[in-house]
Parts: sequence; C-alpha cells; structure tokens
Amino acid sequence: MRLTTKGRFAVTAMIDLALRQNTGPVTLAAISQRQQISLSYLEQLFGKLRRNGIVESVRGPGGGYTLARRADDTTVADIIVSVDEPMDATQCGGKENCLGEAGRCMTHELWTALNQHMKEFLEAVTLQQLVDEQFAKGFRIEDKPPVRRAISTTPVVKPIRVNAPNSVFALGSKAFAKS
Repeated sequence: MRLTTKGRFAVTAMIDLALRQNTGPVTLAAISQRQQISLSYLEQLFGKLRRNGIVESVRGPGGGYTLARRADDTTVADIIVSVDEPMDATQCGGKENCLGEAGRCMTHELWTALNQHMKEFLEAVTLQQLVDEQFAKGFRIEDKPPVRRAISTTPVVKPIRVNAPNSVFALGSKAFAKS
C-alpha cells in the first residue's frame, strides 16, 4: 500500500474535526494552523470528503465543516478511499497482469493478501476510536476565540469637506479671478 500524504493528512484533519465536533463548524484555516497542513491542500481534500458524504459544509459567518455522520460510523478506510488514496500493494493494481502478457508475478498472492489485511484493519478502526485515543492521552480542546463581529463598534468618522483650492495653481487662478 502506498499511503501518501493525501491519506495521512485526510485522516489527521478528520481527527481534528471530530475532536471539535461539539463546538460547531470547524474552519479549514483553523485545522491548517493546528495541524500544519496547507490550506489549499485541505480545501482539495475536504472537497472530496464532502462529495463522498464524510463531511458537510456550513456557509456564512461561523461556517466551516462538520461531520456528515457519526464518528463511530466513519472508518479510516472510508476517509482514505474518499480522497482517492489507493489501498493496493500489488504492482499491477489488482489486475493480475504484473508481468504484462505473461500474467501474474510470483508474489501477487502475497501482496493481495496484504491488501486484504490492510483493508480489514482500516475498516475496523473508526474515527471515534481515534478521537477517544486522543482524549485518553490527555487532549484538551482549547477555548474558542471570541467571535469577531462584522459590524464595527467604533463610530464612522466622515471626512470634513473643505471648500478651498487644492493646489497652488488653483489658488492663483482663484486670486486672479477675483481681481
């Protein structure tokens, strides 16, 4: 199995989201900052997770992402497959043509069996188990920062309109116009 950063980051971000699911929608910017994952990369991953029914997006002020289903109904395999991460250790991608026209390689059955064990393992681990593991290690959710208001509490000061010439030339023109 070639588990790339795509699968690793998706699982990490989903744990972060699930840890904070009771505090409302979680922004990708907050996950990006806490987990040191590029915001644009998270946007790509969460687009795929949303299309596959793993997360839901909430628009507007106070928006972000929430889990689309319970954490104990979401497995690590669900997350990895949702972001198009292949779970395959075979050289041929399971097509049994490792050697081209000659067919399967000598180790095809070995890698196929490994694929099956990995799949079973990742399907047995739920997002809730990973969240519980973090809480058991002493994880605490930080206090939510105060919500910024869109409307400023400071009064708007309008500029004073001065009816005077705005340049030396305009001043000169005005002086000669009066004479």
